[in-house]
Amino acid sequence: MKQVVTLPSPEDAERIEAQRRWVRDHFDEDARHLYEHRDEKLRLLQTILDAGWIDASEAVKLQCLGITLGDALVQELGLEWIMVEDEYGRDPAIRKPGTTVMAFPLTMISKRIERGEAVVVRDLYDGVADHVRRMASDREYQRH
Repeated sequence: MKQVVTLPSPEDAERIEAQRRWVRDHFDEDARHLYEHRDEKLRLLQTILDAGWIDASEAVKLQCLGITLGDALVQELGLEWIMVEDEYGRDPAIRKPGTTVMAFPLTMISKRIERGEAVVVRDLYDGVADHVRRMASDREYQRH
């Protein structure tokens, strides 16, 4: 099956928001506004991982961290949330508008944790951001 890319449906957006809220609610209520800042998102992700609040077997919670990683990338790079459907299912992804450049942050953290790898959130973020920037500047990925 070929990949089908669409904007999130209301149900998709609701699910993404629930995953985002799960992470954001780790801030105290009076500090939740900090989620609006990219560096605070990344700091919160690292805190959650370092504190061991999520077991490697808790894929759904780990994927919530991926949504927040995606939010930080969207915020920094001017990306948009999309849905990608293929033979494996329908998942959220991020895309550079006007290009075919996509990334799948949902599982970027969970796959690493499940493999027993230590995750340095800032390093992961910087690597993905650099890769997206390089691809977005490559004419091969520009829509015609």
